[in-house]
Formats: sequence, C-alpha cells, structure tokens
Amino acid sequence: MTARYDFASDNTAPAAPEAIEALAAANTGFTSGYGTDPVSARAADLVREMLDADAEVRFVASGTAANAIALSTLCRPFEAVLAHEHAHVCTDETGAPGFFGHGLGLVGLPGSSGRIDPEALEGPLNAPDVSYRQPVAALSLTNATEYGAVYSAEALKALIAPVKARGYGVHLDGARLANAAAAGFDLTRIAGLGVDILVIGGTKAGMPPTEAVAIFDRGLARRFDARLKQAGQLPSKGRFYAAPFIGMLGSGAFVRHAAHANAMARRLADLMPFPLRHPVEANAVFVDMDDERLSRLHASGWFAYRFIDGSVRFMCSWATTPEAVDSLAETLQGLA
Repeated sequence: MTARYDFASDNTAPAAPEAIEALAAANTGFTSGYGTDPVSARAADLVREMLDADAEVRFVASGTAANAIALSTLCRPFEAVLAHEHAHVCTDETGAPGFFGHGLGLVGLPGSSGRIDPEALEGPLNAPDVSYRQPVAALSLTNATEYGAVYSAEALKALIAPVKARGYGVHLDGARLANAAAAGFDLTRIAGLGVDILVIGGTKAGMPPTEAVAIFDRGLARRFDARLKQAGQLPSKGRFYAAPFIGMLGSGAFVRHAAHANAMARRLADLMPFPLRHPVEANAVFVDMDDERLSRLHASGWFAYRFIDGSVRFMCSWATTPEAVDSLAETLQGLA
C-alpha cells in the first residue's frame, strides 16, 4: 500500500499553480545574477507592499537558513536567543543558529500551544551578566506557532516591548505567516511592533523551496549579502527564488490559499473523533492518540507524525481537498 502524506506536513503538498506560472515567466532571457535582477526587485516590492513597510528583502532556500542567518545577524557568538522551548529553531534545525552564529545559544521558554508565557521572559531578561552564562541579546517568536496557535499583534507587542526596552533584537519566524494572516493577524502591524527581521515562509504556503527575509532595521542590512554568500544562500540565479513570491503575492494566492488550508483544518477538527490537544487556529490539528491506533492509522495508508508534546499532528495545505479530509476522518472514526 502506498502511504498517503496529504496530512503529514504542508511541506508534502505540490507547489501552487500561481507559483509555478511565475517561475515559468521568469525563465526567459538573460539578466543579472545574485538577486540584482528585475524579478527579485519586483518580488521585494510586493513583499514591502504586503507588509506596508520599507524593508530590505532577500530570498533564500529554506526556513532553517533564513532563521539561522537572521539570528546570527542579531547576536554575537557569546550571546543567546530567547525562544519558545518547542520553537523550530530550538527543536528542528540541528543547531543551525549556533552554527551560523558561531556559538550563539538558545534559551527555551514555556508557554501553552507554542506561545511564550510573558512571565517566562522576566527571569532571563533580568538575569545579571556573568562570564559563565550566555547573556540574552534577542527574542525569537513564531506566528503561527508550532502548534498552530496565532498570536495577536497585541500579544506579540507584550512580549516584544520589554525586550526592545533593553535594546535587544527581535526575530519573527513566519514559516506559516500566511496562515496567521488568514486567521486575522494583520501583517501591516509587524514593522511597528519592533520586529527587526522577519522570515516569510514560501514553501509551506505553496511555493517551491523559497523563503523571504525582510529586514526592517536597515542598519542590519549592511553587508547582509556577504553573510548570505558565506552561508551558501546567495544563489547566482536568484530570480528563481524570488519569482514564486510574485505569483503568490501578486494574485493574492498567498493568503487565499492559506485561508483554504485553515478551513480544511477546521473541517477536520469538526469531524475528529480524538480529543484535540491544541486550539485549531491555523492549518494544524493536534490530537491525543495512543501508539496502537497511530500504528493502525499508518497501516491503513495515512501517515501522520507524533509531535514534540506527544500529540499526533495533522497538517492541511493549499492543496488539501474536502474529499481527502472526509476520507481521513472516516478512517479515524473507525479507529476510535
């Protein structure tokens, strides 16, 4: 039996037609390289338009590279980044922030459904600088979170304000920023919240491998291309990283497809016979399921991951169909 990966991750979905059409359109003629081409310039303009902000914009191959390079820009090697203990930078990037940052540390903080508890910031922010502990220099936030929760702008501001008051940097991992936007998060608020560097997820939103890095603090953009080059993230044919953003942002598909993914998650949650572990606010459904039933689910042909907190995760994407949701739900109901 061939396993079905429809709900294993939003990474398993194909690229959206708007992204592929933009790639094909960019695949004509000769142009300058390394992100200096008109395609990259147009994509950057669309990102700035979406954010309603004057930011430096670059395009890289993966979220791991984008996050790690962003954090290494905000910290020196002996400093540390505060993040949720289950954030992608802490659990799923193989130490990349420390690698790109030549030793920068990560301090995990608690909070329900992937959102940092504001009280958890107090201890690390108020800790004295000592020679034997990496001092805090930045905060990393994620929206939507690893558990599909969506921060409001006000909730982000409450976390960012005490960090900025100390002169520290702020990074926002937006691997599923489109899903947060579709859930009501206003993207035009980000720049005014004090975020220094934003990662805008392209891959999970329905593009071929590409992520955008928006740098609001232009002082951080100095020699940023040299940092990208050293990290292997300044491709000679950069227009092929940028082009999908033209297709997705120019057509509105970026948020429109995310709204569909969110709706499919809500549909699955409504049909779900297993207890929900986290609120369904974006495109993820997390449930309590024992190993025996998870094994039977895999044997039936559907694949799903057991996540960090022990729950089983089902992810919806732009390509998830109502028929697939109903078919999976029928299988789950039989298992339950």
